[in-house]
Amino acid sequence: MEYYSWIVIFHIMAMMSWMAMLFYQPRLYVYHTEHKNKPDFVEVVKIQELKMYKYIGLPAMWATVLSGMVMIYMNPALIDGWLYGKIFFVILLIMYSFSLEHFRKNLEQGIYPESGNFFRAYNEVPTVLSLLIVGYVITKTFSVLFTLITLVVGTFIIYKVMKQKPKDVK
Repeated sequence: MEYYSWIVIFHIMAMMSWMAMLFYQPRLYVYHTEHKNKPDFVEVVKIQELKMYKYIGLPAMWATVLSGMVMIYMNPALIDGWLYGKIFFVILLIMYSFSLEHFRKNLEQGIYPESGNFFRAYNEVPTVLSLLIVGYVITKTFSVLFTLITLVVGTFIIYKVMKQKPKDVK
């Protein structure tokens, strides 16, 4: 347990780096999609997308997962109902992270299956998931009411963002 606090610090810092990518990557996709008729701009955004995902987000995701596993190994007392809820939503966040790479590869090839509004709405997903995860960690409890309210409000926000009028890009 001598090093446990250092592992917690590393876990939090890795998670912050991962979340930075999760929050910013879809915003880059908005710019990429809405400015696809500007090749010079798109080339710069493609570089940012690649570096953000491959060199910041992906290593930070694995560092977060591995340090979390070490924390559980070192402190089995953490294993409780709230932790199962956290792990479930972390798995969804990992799947979301991999989906960003799928979209990045499509955009890199000039395939635009989604609109700017889609990526604006998709950008809200990690906020909702991280709110749930942090809520469980801080309270050390799994609240069905908190979970349902967060999911309903998050879904409503995502819906409202999707229904916005598309931005005029010149």
